[in-house]
Amino acid sequence: MKPYTAITRGVRVTVRAFYLEDQSEPDQGQYVWAYKVEIANGGAVAVQLLKRTWLITDGQGRTMRIHGDGVVGEQPVLEPGESFDYTSGTPLPTPSGFMRGTYHMVIPDTGEEFDAEVPAFSLDSPYQAGGVH
Repeated sequence: MKPYTAITRGVRVTVRAFYLEDQSEPDQGQYVWAYKVEIANGGAVAVQLLKRTWLITDGQGRTMRIHGDGVVGEQPVLEPGESFDYTSGTPLPTPSGFMRGTYHMVIPDTGEEFDAEVPAFSLDSPYQAGGVH
């Protein structure tokens, strides 16, 4: 799958999404995707991911906002040159959609906070008429 990447203040976020045929039930309006995220610190100072905000938009333009602490139960600290990978997922009631988001970061040494962009990425299934990009 195509990788989507955004860089904010040296923090590179790369996302790949995968349609999960075995967990989806198209005849019941249930489509499920997994997405793999790599967060890499290309900057000169340590950063910590404190919170996340996701905007998940289905194929009919309805957007759901998800906000919470960390990712997959963790609030990773990344030293310069380090990265953190995780996999998560989302269901949709339509055969396509897209996600985008923000990781709310802090520089532990100074307490300075900033938002790292999570690039918009397409959720495409074999059941759609065309990709949503």
